Amino acid sequence: MSNGATIIREGLEQILRSEGIRITQQRVAILSALAESEDHPNVEELHERARKLNPNVSLATVYRTVAVLEEQKAIIRNEFEGASARYELASKEHHDHLIDVESGDVIEFYSEEIEAIQERIAKEMGYDIVSHRLELYVRKRKN
Repeated sequence: MSNGATIIREGLEQILRSEGIRITQQRVAILSALAESEDHPNVEELHERARKLNPNVSLATVYRTVAVLEEQKAIIRNEFEGASARYELASKEHHDHLIDVESGDVIEFYSEEIEAIQERIAKEMGYDIVSHRLELYVRKRKN
């Protein structure tokens, strides 16, 4: 595990401790899998990854752990159209998503141009953006 992932895992452990949740070896595996994720795993994928680190991790423990982390706003639940909920760390910088409708892959991207257009539109209509998310559902081009 990289130093950055270790720091993230330790931060997630602290959040669970503050909620009175015991840090078991199974939870360490779940948090490690989350901290190392560079994609947006669903609960089943997270369970599979955690079981590679500790075969005793139960699906129920993954669900409970994810629920607490989501409630504490440490992770973000993404419900992309037509797919099960996927999770990512809340500590990431703002970004938007491309969702491949054929593979289910979720690609993060950031565009200053899109951000500026959204700000301009909100301002022209007399609003300040409080929060937003942009999801583009895409299909690979056939050449």
